Amino acid sequence: MLYSSLAVLASFLVSQAAAHGGVTSYVIGGTNYVGWSPYNSPTGQTSIERPYSTYDPILSPTASTISCNNNGQAGPNQLSATVPAGTSITAKWTQWTHAQGPVMVYMTKCSGSCTSNNSNNLQWSGVWGTGEVQKSLQYTTTIPAALAAGEYLIRHELLALHQANTPQFYPECTQLTITGGGGKTPSGSYLVKFPGAYSMSDPGVNINIYTAEAANTFTYTVPGPAVWNGQ
Repeated sequence: MLYSSLAVLASFLVSQAAAHGGVTSYVIGGTNYVGWSPYNSPTGQTSIERPYSTYDPILSPTASTISCNNNGQAGPNQLSATVPAGTSITAKWTQWTHAQGPVMVYMTKCSGSCTSNNSNNLQWSGVWGTGEVQKSLQYTTTIPAALAAGEYLIRHELLALHQANTPQFYPECTQLTITGGGGKTPSGSYLVKFPGAYSMSDPGVNINIYTAEAANTFTYTVPGPAVWNGQ
C-alpha cells in the first residue's frame, strides 16, 4: 500500500460501463458509505467519494485526470468520513472484468480542508491484485496506525494490463478525516504527484504480458514510489 503527501448515446454509455468499472462504495470500520454514481446526474449526489464521470479507462499515465479520475476538484456536496488511524478500509466495485494487473492504494495529506484541495497539486505515497478484485469485487487495506491525524484523500487504482503495451488506469478517490494516530508522515522518496508518478517507459506500465519473456519472469515492478511502512 502506498501512502502519501505524505509518504491507483445512452446505449453507448451502457456498453462502456459494462466493460470496465469503478469504486462504487466503501466499508470503513464496519460502516458502509455509498460512493459516487458516475452514470447518474450529479445534481443532489452527496458522497465521501470524489465525482467521476465514467467507468472507461484513462489511457495515459500523464493524463490530467490521472489523480482522481476527475478534474481534481471536490464535488459540490462533498463529504468526508471520520476514521481512526489503524482502521481497515474496503473499496468495492459492482463490476470488474480484467484479471491482469496490480491494485495500488495511495494516500495524501491535504493542506487545510481536503474539499478545497485540487488532487493534481498534492503529493502521494502506496499488489498484483486485479484478479482478486475480479473475483470478490472488493479490496481491503489498513490505514497505518502511526499516521498523523488530519484530512486526507485515499486513492484506489486498478491498472489493467490485458492489452499488450496499452495500460488502462482506473483511479478513484475519497475523502477521510483521520483521528488519533502516531503523528508520523512519510516524506522524500515516498512522495509522488499525479500526473508525474508514472511514465510509459516504466517496466510495470509498458509491458506485454503475453510474450515468452513475460512467461518466464517471476517478479513484477509495481509503478510508483517506495511503500511507506509507518516508520
